[in-house]
Amino acid sequence: MGGARRVVPGAMAERLIVALDLASIAEAEAMAERLDGVVSFFKLGLGLLFAPGVDRLIARLAGGGRRLFLDAKLYDIPETVGRAVTIAAARGASLITVHGDRRIMAAAVAARGDAPLQIFAVTVLTSLDDAALAEMGATVSAHELVRRRARQALEAGCDGIIASAADHPDAIRSDIGGAIGGERLLIATPGIRPAGSGRDDHQRLATPRAAIARGADYLVVGRPIITAPDPRAAASAIIAEMNAA
Repeated sequence: MGGARRVVPGAMAERLIVALDLASIAEAEAMAERLDGVVSFFKLGLGLLFAPGVDRLIARLAGGGRRLFLDAKLYDIPETVGRAVTIAAARGASLITVHGDRRIMAAAVAARGDAPLQIFAVTVLTSLDDAALAEMGATVSAHELVRRRARQALEAGCDGIIASAADHPDAIRSDIGGAIGGERLLIATPGIRPAGSGRDDHQRLATPRAAIARGADYLVVGRPIITAPDPRAAASAIIAEMNAA
């Protein structure tokens, strides 16, 4: 499984994913238009996937030179997950998330077929720390659980994982090792906060500069951009910080 290298866009602007975590489809559409020319990769999460008009928004974000990340965090029996992935691929999505369970990941990869849709496995949510995991019954730390799920994601054929920059993406790849192709693992990092921003509900976070320096391939940023007085300026500042790293 080793040998292949991970491929990421050369321009940092194409590695910034803006989370359209807004109250309505209309607001999400307006934000995407407002960021046009600065950002081309957008994430739709659970908050909007059930909203009236989401079909129209998916079509707009999956075309016209834009890329769409469906943050569905699919967690169901493998057959159901497979059907969902097949539909997402047909809709032109670029990336979709699934739960880091071996059978779920394998079903998603099989259902994707030859479509360019990338499958990313969720490792540990950035809202969780060791204490929260212990309360849920986990017997290992967030550090170890991220690496365990990253290894399983590669073995299942996933393209990448979702992990905090605080988990050090380059270290994750190094810990996995070359035997199963750790160097080809793509890593998208949420919990990105420019210096001086609030933590919100994230426990494990990092600045854009630190995330890129630690080996993150994509940065997922929502509130620091979409709630800014000038979202274009906020996105541009984050891209500049990514370039500086």
